[in-house]
Amino acid sequence: MELDRFDRQILEILQREGRLPNQELAERIGLSPSPCLRRVRALEEAGLISGYRATVDARNLGLTLTALVHISMDVHTPERFATFEAAVGLLPEVLECLLITGQEADYQLKVAVRDMDHYQALLLGHLTRIPGVTGVHSSFVLRSVLKSAIVPVGLTG
Repeated sequence: MELDRFDRQILEILQREGRLPNQELAERIGLSPSPCLRRVRALEEAGLISGYRATVDARNLGLTLTALVHISMDVHTPERFATFEAAVGLLPEVLECLLITGQEADYQLKVAVRDMDHYQALLLGHLTRIPGVTGVHSSFVLRSVLKSAIVPVGLTG
């Protein structure tokens, strides 16, 4: 899909303000409501907008410990990776799972837990029991310096 300036503006605004009414969005980008809504629907259908969600503060829910967990696997086969990915997909503490290169690890997980006891239960009760996991190395986040879910639309051309 070829993006013009209106499409880029829509994507930039909706990433920051996903609950913005169509009427206000249309006014801000300089279109009437009907064409604006058609563009938003087209962006959704093209998969450029994949959903809308609320941002929840994990700390305010009592999930005060965030860990970055590097996981090493025994073999690198599609089946082994699929088994691992399915297993971590069932763990609500796992916020993000990335298959990575350039490290000794194969995966990096971002997890949110209540405290160190909760982390230990996750580690020993679940992560180390997934078939193929041979190593787990954890780092704990002291402070989040920058956190963004905003994709830089302006860099696309």
